[in-house]
Amino acid sequence: MVAIETTTTDDDISVITINRPDRRNALSANTLGALHRVLDAIASQPQVRAVVITGAGSAFCSGADMKATPEDMNDTSGTPTGELARSVQSTITRNFVMQEYMAGLFEKVHRLRQPVIAAVNGAAHGGGFALSLACDIRFAARSASFGAVFIKRGVSACDMGTSYHLPRLVGASRSAELLLTGRVFDAVEAERIGLVLDVVDDGSVLERALVTAREIATNSPLAVWMTKETMWQTVDSPSLRHALDLENRTQIMCTATGELTEAFTSFREGRTPSWNPL
Repeated sequence: MVAIETTTTDDDISVITINRPDRRNALSANTLGALHRVLDAIASQPQVRAVVITGAGSAFCSGADMKATPEDMNDTSGTPTGELARSVQSTITRNFVMQEYMAGLFEKVHRLRQPVIAAVNGAAHGGGFALSLACDIRFAARSASFGAVFIKRGVSACDMGTSYHLPRLVGASRSAELLLTGRVFDAVEAERIGLVLDVVDDGSVLERALVTAREIATNSPLAVWMTKETMWQTVDSPSLRHALDLENRTQIMCTATGELTEAFTSFREGRTPSWNPL
């Protein structure tokens, strides 16, 4: 079975499906390697306008594969990180290398030029929770559930970017409660606290995510890229002035491409804009 399936719609939306339903789409080294390769490929394809990540079967992603066999651990995509993980003798060092390898994947999701939407079709726990947080937008099926559960295993719940993303999405106090208890919560609560934007019937969350992906894709590719990049950088802005300076420079750069002229011309002519490719 292929651990990761990718398809591209006719309107240039890439859909990434974690395809290990028998393991609740847990992330083995092989799966992580495949995801790294898929994201690197998408990053080099400017025609791709948005990305949707989902899971096969009844789970989105149950996190790290705690029952991985040696066959699940032999592919870390040939990167220096993967070679190091195979060669080091210390268990602690090897575990740290693999921790970095998984965390680097989620950073790659967050930094991808294209917007990434999580279509959470079931359980998103541990690393699966972190994966959903790394995405720009989240939708959930009614059966979806979420949780930073590692505190229940005797280690920190601050894992794979969770302590960075979660407070920025739901606030520090609510984030503290979720991380310190490690409780699993359902899609209704996730929508109530603003973690997901919409909850839909089981079986329809992918289509719901594609609706928003297609709406994003009607906009200028450069404008979408610059909006995603600027928004997440100004979240960490040390001051309003810093954010304004970044916004101002980005806006002026974008106006030099001719997109603004095309937008006004198409409006006057009553037609859909014809945006420049990247």
